[in-house]
Amino acid sequence: MKKQIFLIIFLLLHTYIFAQDGDRWSIQQDGSIRWKIEQGNIPHADHLEMSGQMLSVVLRYGVDAEGAFHLNRSLVFPMLRMKPNKTQSNLKQRFDVSIPALITVEDKSLTNEKVKNITFDGTLKVESSFSYISGRNQVDDGIKMTRQLYPSALSPFYCEEYALENTKEKPVTIRIPEWKIVYSTPDSAGIYGAYRIETMLSKNGTFVLKPGEKLEFYALFSGRKINESPYLSANIGAKQEARKKLLEQWSNSLVLSTPDPVLNSMFAFAKIRGAESIYNTKGGLMHGPGGESYYAAIWANDQAEYINPFFPYLGYDIANESALNSFRHFARFMNPDYKPIPSSIISEGVGTWHGAKDRGDGAMIAYGAARYALARGNKTEAMELWPLIEWCLEFCNRKLTPSGVVASDSDELENRFPAGDANLTTSCLYFDALNSAVLLGKELDVNVSRLKTYNQQAKALEKAIEKHFGYEIEGFHSYRYYEGNEILRSWICMPLTVGIYTRATGTVDALFSPRLWTDNGLLTQAGTETFWDRSTLYALRGTIAAGEVEKGINFLKKYSRKRLLGDHVPYAIEAWPEGEQRHLSAESGLYCRIYTEGLFGIRPTGLRKFNMTPRLPQDWNYMNLENI
Repeated sequence: MKKQIFLIIFLLLHTYIFAQDGDRWSIQQDGSIRWKIEQGNIPHADHLEMSGQMLSVVLRYGVDAEGAFHLNRSLVFPMLRMKPNKTQSNLKQRFDVSIPALITVEDKSLTNEKVKNITFDGTLKVESSFSYISGRNQVDDGIKMTRQLYPSALSPFYCEEYALENTKEKPVTIRIPEWKIVYSTPDSAGIYGAYRIETMLSKNGTFVLKPGEKLEFYALFSGRKINESPYLSANIGAKQEARKKLLEQWSNSLVLSTPDPVLNSMFAFAKIRGAESIYNTKGGLMHGPGGESYYAAIWANDQAEYINPFFPYLGYDIANESALNSFRHFARFMNPDYKPIPSSIISEGVGTWHGAKDRGDGAMIAYGAARYALARGNKTEAMELWPLIEWCLEFCNRKLTPSGVVASDSDELENRFPAGDANLTTSCLYFDALNSAVLLGKELDVNVSRLKTYNQQAKALEKAIEKHFGYEIEGFHSYRYYEGNEILRSWICMPLTVGIYTRATGTVDALFSPRLWTDNGLLTQAGTETFWDRSTLYALRGTIAAGEVEKGINFLKKYSRKRLLGDHVPYAIEAWPEGEQRHLSAESGLYCRIYTEGLFGIRPTGLRKFNMTPRLPQDWNYMNLENI
């Protein structure tokens, strides 16, 4: 009996043990996270993005002071292009409609909703109770409602499944209306003509629910070209199963196991966001950042640099195909005059964006393509990518300044903050790309003299980085971001991510000093309030890789808990105040690379070999990375 009591107590604790004071969400045994609605933690609102190959949806949801759920859906159809066909010319539509408000019970509207739990595991699940009026009496908590919200994995629609349960001892009569809303765009507004956005309910009529019985139906939101068949009879069970299978596939691949459940869970969720945001365009599979803006397009930083080098570890074929496809698109713009490759290839591959001019894109692409090829281990792909890598390396070499570092017009922040004529990030990416090219070139039987040249260029560049960027800045033995820079910047972390540890101690001290570190990670520039997660994620990886394991893990835990269990969950975000802290997808790839390249120290050195420098924190007795 004592053993049984102990087991029950253990299971109860295990369910909620991973929530601490200040956490809004808690980790569940099945890997989901749950927000248990209680007095004192409402009202509260949040937003998150979910994606499939044909659409993305941003849900702005929350619970008001009375305990009722509210929801605004923002649908984006990346392949339904609008005129002019620019980066953000995706067909979009917001729906601020309450499906429960359309339903009547005993001829009257549902009232007094009380949300019990909201759960997220790659789909959003909301459990509520409603009251209703029967005759002259109010029946409290008489209807239990469960909502499950998710996008289709392969089709251009988003689904909301509803289940109503009669929790009382008497039958109730429920009416669902025949309800449908249609928006049509003018034929002249779309690249492919007129478009049609529809939403409808799958079931209508009068239903009598006996005690304990359930009534299930769904709301479907879809977008299509006007001449395509509607999605009114979609097999929702099959679509839900397709989403579920993808979530299971990502969950079972590249599994992180450590004594810290928050890190394990954040890593698992990062795989979802990183892998789901891939769109089936006429230009092939394209990974897109998202955020209601960036779809059916690729960037030299988000795709080539941030997430493509991660995809081979996950083993998701669609993701690897999208990575290779992105490099093929960039390779289209190689030219004998060494004019810059566009920063972004947009609109399903038919257009380009180069608004910030050369952002160091050649270094980004060389870095990402070489690391992807080494991690992928596919010689045929590597040989295809080699000309692109070579071209980008030569482009960077031609951009060297008299100081021996790489000149560029801006950096990946695109003039939001000053970057000078030559910035630290671009030179570090070029340095890493040169070293990767030497390793890859040996596998491809590249001319020895060329690889020797790359090796010499890397050594010369490392010295130039130290001489030009090495600096005593705000009292720290670290780096200036560009010539003339006197204020600490978050991107001083870059040398640590490419194996340059000359100033590691001073750089780590600067990164985690009150001048840069906040509850939301690193400030982009000391003295401001702006933060971009991407530099925080690079900094955490570089800090651990440099051997500052305890400090890196300590700040990684703080960051992960806030993003996973705080007020805006469950993914890494883009920035603040810009962009409303959107859940851009490639940042989640950077989060995973903290572990693969930082904590486990995996560095491919050939198509079938790698170095590994695992760095076990002092208070851990194990860490596992399985099913790579």
